[in-house]
Amino acid sequence: MPLRAARKGRYHTPHTRAMIPASTFVAQPFLAVLLGFSSLCPLCSSSANSVVSFSLLPNPISLAHLPAIAATQPPLLPCPHMASTPKPGRNNPPSPAPDALLTSRDNRWLKQFRIALRGGLQTASGSVGVEGLRLVEEALESGCQIEAVLFSESGERHREKLAHLISRPEMAFPVLKTTDRLFEGIADTEHPQGVAALVIPRQTQLEDLFATPRGACSPLIVVLAGVQDPGNVGTILRTAAAFGATGAVTSATGQSGTASPFSPKALRASAGAALHLPLVAGAALGILLTQFKLNGISTIATCVHENSSSDPPAAPWELDWCQPIALLVGNEGAGLAEDVVHSADARIQIPMQRHVESLNAAAAAAVLFYEAFRQRQRK
Repeated sequence: MPLRAARKGRYHTPHTRAMIPASTFVAQPFLAVLLGFSSLCPLCSSSANSVVSFSLLPNPISLAHLPAIAATQPPLLPCPHMASTPKPGRNNPPSPAPDALLTSRDNRWLKQFRIALRGGLQTASGSVGVEGLRLVEEALESGCQIEAVLFSESGERHREKLAHLISRPEMAFPVLKTTDRLFEGIADTEHPQGVAALVIPRQTQLEDLFATPRGACSPLIVVLAGVQDPGNVGTILRTAAAFGATGAVTSATGQSGTASPFSPKALRASAGAALHLPLVAGAALGILLTQFKLNGISTIATCVHENSSSDPPAAPWELDWCQPIALLVGNEGAGLAEDVVHSADARIQIPMQRHVESLNAAAAAAVLFYEAFRQRQRK
């Protein structure tokens, strides 16, 4: 039934919608929807159901008439596709800027650096802290896993020098930045350079030290038994690496423990050698000595004083340093325990003037390792 003209009134104007043809009244988008509906709806796909009509038009039409009506319309213009951008929310947190400044002392990364540097402890993931341009560079070149690198605002000047190491594809770790004030709060040095890193030292098994590395005539291992000063520990490791030692072990004795080779002070004294030299930390001394004997490695005990009841210790040049050797270095004051000295295969002492009591543990190790280097270089 055709629509009647609108009734005249205060707010109405007359029109003649009933005279408008259906093909003109049906909008193009509406036709497109209806055509799609007729092709998809199972009730409208057969001729038997084509009597379905739409009474909202001026003249009711059936679905069967829609293709003919659509043919008289101009072609539809393509609608440009607009990609939807997800809004940040609980499931889509905003991505932090690459050079975002860490300004809270409670930041998770700053807490990890504080534990490793100021606390001198390994983090839960096993990383240790290195601080300073030279040490960070050594860590990046060591092949150890790097967990993160941190710059202070003033330390950004060092970033260009480390760029060729940081930007390598295999070095996938975050590069962080914080304020100078917060960096000073986590640093272990009095005047920090503004660059630090979290490094996971490589894992070395004791059995790995028994093999002869390529280019060496035999294993040369240094054993630190009761060396308590981190500076001495680091210096001995640096000297050992410089003069061709193939590995190192830190061990506690019944008298005292050995300082961690990965503490900030020991790492600075070693100039990064602790990250390059194969190192086993915390081995039990009794088990260690037994393993040396079973694997054919001679143990050489350093002596502070001569013992008149036994044969005098050998001088450094009287030993054959080209055989497999483990050099035992004891506590700075007391030296090695008597039972350790007597169980060793040989004893060694550095001759010097009588009015001098003894050498520093690190200085004595340097003299011995130089003699070992001299002999091993000849062969």
